Amino acid sequence: MNMLPKTRRQFLQSTGMGVGSLALQWMLAQETATAKPPVLKATPHNDLLPRQTHFQPRARAMISLFQHGGPSHMDLTDPKPELTKYDGTEYSGDIHFSFVNDASKKLLGSPFKFKAHGQCGMELSELLPHTAGVADELCLIRSMHTGANGHEVSIRYFHGGIPAVLGRPTFGSWLTYALGSETQDLPAFMVLADPGGHPVDGATNWSNGFMPSMFQGTVLRPKEPRILNLQPPSHLAGDYQRQNLDFLQELNRQHLDAHPGESDLEARIASYELAARMQTAATEALDISQETAATHKMYGLDNPKSREYGTRCLLARRLVERGVRFVQLFHSGQPWDNHSNLKGGLTSVCEKTDQPTAALVADLRQRGMLDSTLVHWGGEIGRLPVTQGQGAADKAGRDHNGQGFSIWMAGGGVRSGMTFGKTDEFGHHAVENIVTPNDFQATVMHLFGLDHEQVVFPHRNQQQIVTAHRPARVVKEVIA
Repeated sequence: MNMLPKTRRQFLQSTGMGVGSLALQWMLAQETATAKPPVLKATPHNDLLPRQTHFQPRARAMISLFQHGGPSHMDLTDPKPELTKYDGTEYSGDIHFSFVNDASKKLLGSPFKFKAHGQCGMELSELLPHTAGVADELCLIRSMHTGANGHEVSIRYFHGGIPAVLGRPTFGSWLTYALGSETQDLPAFMVLADPGGHPVDGATNWSNGFMPSMFQGTVLRPKEPRILNLQPPSHLAGDYQRQNLDFLQELNRQHLDAHPGESDLEARIASYELAARMQTAATEALDISQETAATHKMYGLDNPKSREYGTRCLLARRLVERGVRFVQLFHSGQPWDNHSNLKGGLTSVCEKTDQPTAALVADLRQRGMLDSTLVHWGGEIGRLPVTQGQGAADKAGRDHNGQGFSIWMAGGGVRSGMTFGKTDEFGHHAVENIVTPNDFQATVMHLFGLDHEQVVFPHRNQQQIVTAHRPARVVKEVIA
């Protein structure tokens, strides 16, 4: 029986629903095309193999000397003659205090003298004689700004991209995720801890956040043995250990084949394989007895005050020399948090850190490594220009200040012998060429040949980036 319509009217009547369906499908397709659902720009990976950069990199490795507590910039890196001139008088501006009950608006001039150093004429405090010796290598930023006075809120801003927020990967995790490692025998991201204990905010400082665990910082113990259980017992060494590891690897691989996409399992397998390779590589890398007596002395290992920090700075150089991508040094607690006894507290921490810090920069330079290794020094906040404490003047301190403070970088493609930005006449607010932690992150990624907006990790159906899509600019003025 012929069921075809005989007239145009019958055709339209019989196919009306079909035409409508086609029209609906077309309109939905158009809406889908114009809408912008989350589209992942990259497939997350779970290994540390070297990766291509977006453009030619200047740096290949980074050593971050993080100074927990907030070093006092007006006593170390940012001289304020007006602050000294009006010492003891009332500050006329508005101040946000963290410790109101101990607060004062009385200006506190620095008890330390400043002097110009190097061909660049960089003015630094008498507390930093060794850092002054490498002034021509430094790019000193005097206009950092977090907008918050608290320690943790600003630490997380520097490390994770958002003030106060927990659960995000830290900067070392982003860098190793983006670039992998130049060595497969050592971890890509290594943390050199202080023998006094962890810094404020603990392991959050080197967390992998929502990334696979292989991108978390690997902590070296602050004393020997720096890696526990690195070597097997004598009765398990050699072929017997190799057979056991091969058998374990085969079991893990079979389990992974049955459960594909389990990132924790993949990371665990990778960590077992890395641990086996580290038995030789890490033992050699951590053996500073291979260094000359002159090198030991340069890092201050002959001085009880600087020996410990000097050892870690020397280890940091040895690690990046062997292909580690990111090394970060931390202090116990927050020794720069000088709410009282500013003069004694600053003197003590500078005696511990100044010589080793300068030695690291100088040593990298003499070995031809500074051009490709970025060194960072700085804390999460600075200090206020007014007195904290109501006791004797020589016991006075300074409260927190996230409105303006200093950090410096050296090597890795930054301009040398340069100061950038400024704070006001008393050192309270950054007022020129303000740099935020997000700007810092974008700039460092750029030095590594990366567009920070294109280093993407999918999490909760969103394209996560290091700056969390907050306003950020590459500070091109500090790039050589």
